[in-house]
Amino acid sequence: MMNFSTSKRFLVAFVFLVSLSLLAQNALPKDFDQWLENSRNDWKIPGMAVGVVQDGKVIYAQGFGEKQLGKGDKVDENTVFSIASVSKNMTAAALGILVDEGKISWDDKITKHIPWFQFRDPWATKELTIRDALIHRVGLGRILGNRLQFMTKSSRDEVLKQVRYMDFEEPFRSGYVYSNVMYSLAGQVIEYTEGRTWDQFLQERLFQPLGMNRTTTTIAELEKQSNVAFPHQEIDGKIVPIPRRNWDNAGPAGGVNSSISDLNKWMLMQLGTSGSVQDKVIISEKTMNEIHRPQISTASSNPLASQSSYGLGWQIFDYKGKRIWTHSGATDGFNTFMFLVPELNLGIVMAGNAFNSLGTAVAYQVIDHQLNSTDKDWSETILTNYQNQYQRAQEARDAIHNARVKNTQPSLNLNEYVGIYESLAYGKVEVKLVGKDLVMRFWNDEDLEAKLEHWHFDTFRAVWKNRAQREEFMQFHLNKMGKVDALDFEFVLRPMLLQVGAYPSNYTHTEKFEKK
Repeated sequence: MMNFSTSKRFLVAFVFLVSLSLLAQNALPKDFDQWLENSRNDWKIPGMAVGVVQDGKVIYAQGFGEKQLGKGDKVDENTVFSIASVSKNMTAAALGILVDEGKISWDDKITKHIPWFQFRDPWATKELTIRDALIHRVGLGRILGNRLQFMTKSSRDEVLKQVRYMDFEEPFRSGYVYSNVMYSLAGQVIEYTEGRTWDQFLQERLFQPLGMNRTTTTIAELEKQSNVAFPHQEIDGKIVPIPRRNWDNAGPAGGVNSSISDLNKWMLMQLGTSGSVQDKVIISEKTMNEIHRPQISTASSNPLASQSSYGLGWQIFDYKGKRIWTHSGATDGFNTFMFLVPELNLGIVMAGNAFNSLGTAVAYQVIDHQLNSTDKDWSETILTNYQNQYQRAQEARDAIHNARVKNTQPSLNLNEYVGIYESLAYGKVEVKLVGKDLVMRFWNDEDLEAKLEHWHFDTFRAVWKNRAQREEFMQFHLNKMGKVDALDFEFVLRPMLLQVGAYPSNYTHTEKFEKK
């Protein structure tokens, strides 16, 4: 039989749970669970998890589907996903701690902390600040990350040293040019200032104080964990599991792995008294306000946004009169979406283990419900847009195939293309003959091999061994004596739609490798 004290504690706990349930019912759309599950199936996402916080409380944390397609192992709120570029605002927050401690300022020159760093341009080298790197106003672009997995087995410093050989996409400080490599550089400021790695600093100063106990920053740590989601992609019209690639040398740009339960804690720190959780100050409110402040205007294709800008690791726009802080992340087989609405003290996050845009729909569905503004089904709307985009991408890919010149041959016997090719910026690649096929290997990494299929003339299509990387184009060049002296490789930095293929793309980088 319960005593009075036990009964009282039980009653308090029951009332708390009922209150939390009522809060969630009022804050979230009707039949939210079923809508999410239906939407997941419509988007063909094997597994996903969704979290919502408001007014200092977690009001939703739920998993859906499978960690790996066909295995039956269910996703829950503690399942770990790779969150990719959502990591950027964590890197900015870590630097904010050092700002609070007076060890750095946002406008410190990078070379004050990393004296050896340099660009091709000496003036840009001298002027580059931490703020420049964090708000994407350097002009360097996506030379690291996205489609290009750069110098896989090299350290972060070794990758950054290659930047001195790379060209800017746009003039320095001329505008917003998204750059993963600049976030890697900003993360290294922590190591050079603190004497401990970005990984250690985030664990000790952010994740542990916030109780984000399932959040890691390396593939090695991730592989030690249980309850982990596996990546998937649509390849040749079918959703399939794909290998997990190691992006540790770009960690500060997109290397964090986390669960929805942990990401709910991250969102709670951003909201309310920003920088604090349950009266525990992690980062000062002044510094958090600077992190969330619009710093540079960005071009936006979002018709719902009256303005679009970028803060320190956050994209910022207004929606129906409310300020939105958001960031998404995409890496091989994972998508994450985080939306914060400070005026509603509301945060929404979704992580899934296949490429999708459902996370945006989830956020708008919740926000609209709270604003009592519409009965629109955002998943249906965005899915229709996606299907139209898919059709356009497929038509553009078909046009490339139709333009292929038939019945041509390479200029030379295949063995004359064999050799080592090198560029200052991108290192060495090897072309070898394996049986009757040319094979290309980047950076002496057996996981970065592609079979070269003859396309036409001296152009080949590189079909990656890891099918998640799909296919890209390269071309051999002959000198005036008819010998091979170089090759061009066209790296796809952002596909039009990867579900259709790496190409078509309107954002590529072609690098010339000279034959040695």
